[in-house]
Amino acid sequence: MPVDVRARDGGVRVSVHVQPRAARTELAGVHGTALKVRLAAPPVDGAANDALAAFLAERFGVPRRAVRIVAGHASRAKVVELDGVPAAAVRRAAGEG
Repeated sequence: MPVDVRARDGGVRVSVHVQPRAARTELAGVHGTALKVRLAAPPVDGAANDALAAFLAERFGVPRRAVRIVAGHASRAKVVELDGVPAAAVRRAAGEG
């Protein structure tokens, strides 16, 4: 099943499934139609959300301000907007080509 990536003006919107308190922070493939990201940070006081945004910014080579969590702030299932990232880059990261 392909990752849910929607092109938007100047970037993409992607579904992300987060696994907090992992041994290390890493892209762990796909969970359903979402990118799966393991985070070392705990889901306390926004630490996991901050770690997710920083990780995705570094992974896709964009500034931290180009990454916004737009849905799912208190959930493992999130929707993230990435400015300046093409949909193809997200699909490649998910192993889809």
